[in-house]
Amino acid sequence: MAKRMITTELIDEDRPIENHLRPQMLTDYIGQTKVKNNLKVYIEAAKQRNETLDHVLLFGPPGLGKTTLAGIIANEMGVNIKITSGPVIEKPGEMAAILNNLQEGDVLFVDEIHRLNRQVEELLYPAMEDFVIDIVIGKGATAKSIRLDLPKFTLVGATTRAGMLTPPLRDRFGVVDRLEFYTIDELKRIILRSAQVFNVAIDEDGAIELARRSRGTPRLANRLLKRVRDFAQVKYDGKITKEVAGFALDLLEVDKLGLDHIDREILLTMIERFNGGPVGVEAIATTIGEDPGTIEEVYEPYLVQNGLVLRTPRGRVASDLAYKHMGLQLSPKSE
Repeated sequence: MAKRMITTELIDEDRPIENHLRPQMLTDYIGQTKVKNNLKVYIEAAKQRNETLDHVLLFGPPGLGKTTLAGIIANEMGVNIKITSGPVIEKPGEMAAILNNLQEGDVLFVDEIHRLNRQVEELLYPAMEDFVIDIVIGKGATAKSIRLDLPKFTLVGATTRAGMLTPPLRDRFGVVDRLEFYTIDELKRIILRSAQVFNVAIDEDGAIELARRSRGTPRLANRLLKRVRDFAQVKYDGKITKEVAGFALDLLEVDKLGLDHIDREILLTMIERFNGGPVGVEAIATTIGEDPGTIEEVYEPYLVQNGLVLRTPRGRVASDLAYKHMGLQLSPKSE
């Protein structure tokens, strides 16, 4: 019998709503077919051997379902899940307390695992490999190290910046999977499912229009669905059609490719201020007043995925498609 899921730290905004939207089992999870099928095999094999699942690292842009997959892993294994994030664990003792309170087979989900400090990360090495931790008691000449045995557990780490993980930490994960942006059809199915949860009327064309402008990201699709629902309720008859979705999303400044005003500001900055590039992300961030990490983690992956921005050894370059989408003429060097 599956145990009750437990959380130690709330991570996502809109969690009460998202809890209802999140699928609970792999069979209900839409998209990420390769990752889902592989996890199904790993989970079934671990259950047949009566073992804990190997440690899992999930990486990719934000909003693609890493937290949801961690919960599904726990549900499929029939164990508890404890949730925290890298930035909130400041001291090794805090991580030691979390690990020591785990039960046999538990899933420990650490979001933004690349932001763990070095001392906390080093504590994880023996915990992941041998299920033990070494605690130093006392100071100076009287200090002594005590080794504590831990229950066998599964660490599920999530990161948007896999390149920032140290090799020793990354190498201790037995399963490493990258989550990809969702297709329009996958997002359409997610939106139709979410509309049932919200009890909002929507037709297929309305769902497709929302899916096209959701940047390949379920979290954004659900967020836009809630806002379009408001316009449908106040300005129309309550049903989301293609016309309603288009009207609402235009007012929300989400264009046909799903770009918002910051995406367009990034492209305009590259084209108008830096002649299309190449330009470094720090220069772009300074110009538009945005954090470089946010540009790299949130905005750039989708722009690169859609061929609007090219990453070169010299910096970022606006593609011909970016000029066309922004309705601008190519710079002389691009023509």
